[in-house]
Amino acid sequence: MSGVPPWYAVNEVLAFLIELAALVCLGWWGFGAGHEGALRIVLGVATPALAVAVWGLFAAPRARLRPGLPLVLVVKAVVLGGGAAALYAVGHPVAAGVLAAVTLVNTALAEAFRSRAAREA
Repeated sequence: MSGVPPWYAVNEVLAFLIELAALVCLGWWGFGAGHEGALRIVLGVATPALAVAVWGLFAAPRARLRPGLPLVLVVKAVVLGGGAAALYAVGHPVAAGVLAAVTLVNTALAEAFRSRAAREA
């Protein structure tokens, strides 16, 4: 990442960590959703797997289908917001609020950095 401002690089690393946290929270929710047996395993594995698939199709930097910014932001809101909602659902409302707030600020900064870089290019 040479030539990239350090705050941009830090924000991108934070974005990746938030994505991982969302997947962990979705899996945590799935495994602890109160169901027994196979459904618990299916939810614990399938929920984050579905999030990864949707992210890879629409929101990843090298997404297979790169829609416009509004749809990308919707996908990010659903996946990352879903992680915060899952954290809330497993009984950690303060941590969920912090995750949601950090996600919101991180996403806003990332989009601001990207649009600024596009204008300068």
